Amino acid sequence: MGNTMEGKRGLIMGVANDRSIAWGIAKAMAEAGAELAFTYQGEAFGKRLEPLAESVGSDFTVDCDVTDDATLDRAFAELGERWPTIDFLVHAIAYSDKSELTGRFINTSRDNFKHSLDISAYSFIEVARRAYPLMREHGGTMLTLTYQGSNRVVPNYNVMGVAKAALEATTRYLANDLGPDGIRVNAISPGPMKTLAGAAIGGARKTYKHTEANAPLRSNATLEAVGGTAVWLASDAGAFTSGEVIHVDGGYHVLGMPQPENL
Repeated sequence: MGNTMEGKRGLIMGVANDRSIAWGIAKAMAEAGAELAFTYQGEAFGKRLEPLAESVGSDFTVDCDVTDDATLDRAFAELGERWPTIDFLVHAIAYSDKSELTGRFINTSRDNFKHSLDISAYSFIEVARRAYPLMREHGGTMLTLTYQGSNRVVPNYNVMGVAKAALEATTRYLANDLGPDGIRVNAISPGPMKTLAGAAIGGARKTYKHTEANAPLRSNATLEAVGGTAVWLASDAGAFTSGEVIHVDGGYHVLGMPQPENL
């Protein structure tokens, strides 16, 4: 990546551990020269995050629950005190009750539907609203993470598919709202990855193996590949890309059927 992010600062939200997609992005951003701040939710995740943040030269981590306006306000106030402006934001936050990520979608409960849409989609709006004042004078980039279960049926993905569809629509509407201020808004759509969140979905191992065997590149994405895509979108090279869903899935999203050898 060279020094394509030299002089840029940004906030990463959603690092759970060193296998998180958010961590792959954070590491790539740091290697490209960016300064980073991080949010986490709860003491346990904070303890996991601290050494990771230190490894990329960051001493700024702040507790933030995206369902709690007070903690959101406090987190962004602290960020604004540290840096009067930021250049990028990475929203890598999603949630559904694990018990509803198996079986039939028709059994989705009202409470989990609302909770999943709130955390996985609406939170991007809340975060963008607070990041906007830190970007509006000089522009910037907002990124979120999605998955092709948003527009294709993936077994057991269930309510998360609906949430990701809402997130992708949110990305487009935010891109239109914030574009006049030079703020780009995009989503990255990796294929299945071996993360803490991915492991919660029923049949995750089979999905991972199936995608690897059938993607045109015969491979699932790596954290490095997703991180590199995020760097491109947040760097000056991505200056005219906004409102997009960028697939980093070995090309799997273009298929209509499995490869002949796997039929």
